[in-house]
Amino acid sequence: MSSLVSNFLIKKFPLYLALIRWDRPAGWLLLLWPSLSALWIAKEGYPGLHLLLVFVIGTILMRSAGCCINDVADKDFDKHVKRTANRPVTSGKVSANEALIFGGVLVLAAFLLVLSTNLVCVTWSFAAVFLSVTYPYAKRFVSMPQAVLGVAFSFGIPMAFAAVNGQNLSWFDFLDAVPLFAWGLLISNLFWVLAYDTEYAMVDRDDDLRIGIKTSAITLAEYDVAFVMFFYVLYFVSWWFLLESKLAGIWLSISLVLAFAQSVGHYLLIRKRERHGCFLAFRLNHWIGATLFIGVVMSYS
Repeated sequence: MSSLVSNFLIKKFPLYLALIRWDRPAGWLLLLWPSLSALWIAKEGYPGLHLLLVFVIGTILMRSAGCCINDVADKDFDKHVKRTANRPVTSGKVSANEALIFGGVLVLAAFLLVLSTNLVCVTWSFAAVFLSVTYPYAKRFVSMPQAVLGVAFSFGIPMAFAAVNGQNLSWFDFLDAVPLFAWGLLISNLFWVLAYDTEYAMVDRDDDLRIGIKTSAITLAEYDVAFVMFFYVLYFVSWWFLLESKLAGIWLSISLVLAFAQSVGHYLLIRKRERHGCFLAFRLNHWIGATLFIGVVMSYS
């Protein structure tokens, strides 16, 4: 038994960490900041340690599960893309069945966390899982699969409102727990996802064109940089419009100015459409989310 455990820790565990991109936390941070912002807004301040841990740990688990599902779905595509050719599933170091089982365990762990909230939040969690499972296949059929990703990556927002507002509701009242305002935040966040995931798609555009995958970078063609900046502006303007009457003080304005300044830096990185610059811009995006989250926290302090 000890030899099996040591063999797993030496050979397989590092591969599982690579599978869930443990060394690249930007992915789950992009999910985390809007979810935490929504949690603070729904609660009008600190939501308590329990909900904070549920959303932090749950976000990491669901992002990790999404990586497992994505790599299985894309294993035949990834081997033709320079950036992804050595991923564990594509390279054969982890089998597709192993990845799916591991992903299923992660989803189950996240679901157990959600069970500690309320029935309304549990009900919404099924929609979140559905989006996580179906997104990897969108790029086969949708010209802007980043829009599908945007909904999936923004779904922590209605989940946060359900966790806060659903305490005294039965599961069939799940729609009442998520106000129209929360869906406005989701749409606002969708613009941000379109911006940073188009930057991400610009990294692999030559490979994606060759193998026939649909992405926003391909669809937008020579207008890609202009649309990335347009999506950023839509994100910041809609964020201001939704929160201006809810957040006290000047922290909303300060955080938006700082976030916009970061987006200008991203323009400088992507304007030449060089692989390294586009990838760096994508990886730095979580700081925009963190900046706006800090603005929300300070407004309720």
